[in-house]
Amino acid sequence: MKRILLFILTNLLVMLTIGIILSVFGVGSYLNDSGGIDFMSLLIFSAIVGFTGALISLAISRMVAKWMMNVHVLNPNGNLSSGERQIVDMVHRLSRAAGLTHMPEVGIYESNEVNAFATGPSRKRSLVAVSTGLLDELDADAVEAIIGHEVAHIANGDMVTMTLLQGVVNTFVVFLSRIAAWAVSRFVKDEVAPIVHFIAVIVFQIVFSILGSLVVLAYSRYREFHADAGGAHLAGKDKMIHALRGLQAYQERMNDSQQTAVSTLQISGKKRSALFSTHPDLEERIRRLQAS
Repeated sequence: MKRILLFILTNLLVMLTIGIILSVFGVGSYLNDSGGIDFMSLLIFSAIVGFTGALISLAISRMVAKWMMNVHVLNPNGNLSSGERQIVDMVHRLSRAAGLTHMPEVGIYESNEVNAFATGPSRKRSLVAVSTGLLDELDADAVEAIIGHEVAHIANGDMVTMTLLQGVVNTFVVFLSRIAAWAVSRFVKDEVAPIVHFIAVIVFQIVFSILGSLVVLAYSRYREFHADAGGAHLAGKDKMIHALRGLQAYQERMNDSQQTAVSTLQISGKKRSALFSTHPDLEERIRRLQAS
């Protein structure tokens, strides 16, 4: 959950910033001499802004995650406690089994929530982080399976694929938001049309970005099944199912006020919010693993 939501939020902020700067300096004008839209120019402009936003978000994803989550990166060559050493060794062992030639950074962050995530711009510059709540709540077999799941995300190149998809979504967001803003500005006086257009672009870009994120989230849910399969391959199918069952048991012990804090592999018991979930329902994931 953290990996995807941080990426989407960072992408939105980066794209808005790029769009505002370019608009202020009049770069990428897509209006023709008659005041209409030059659709080809707008499409090229939209693709440049859209993919630039996604690529910048990917490039800084590891740094943002460390900063936002206050991740303490463990130095494999430093003085580590026995528990920290066990986590580092586990990540490295599973990474080698997944065929990674560069070991991910390994981090722990203080949080009561049961959570783990992997992020980074490439397989060579990746991060696997776990919360203290995860280590306190689940046993060693479950932790190993969850780490295997996160390592599988890295080995599968999910962040890069997600970036390409986000770039396409961004392109349509920029394209459609400017067409909508142009249409709105046609209904106001010429004196205020530029201001209305500028504000409308920002508003529509935010709205369309939220709608576009549904596509990214749907892809994220799809990739979780592959990461589950990867975790099962690396740590063992029984351990992966055991981890998911452990998360289910933890969810059932949580009361309603605590439900929002449950985010490892996106525990979500509220079916009505499935469209905005980064991960599919736990029972469905267990069913697919059992059937594989």
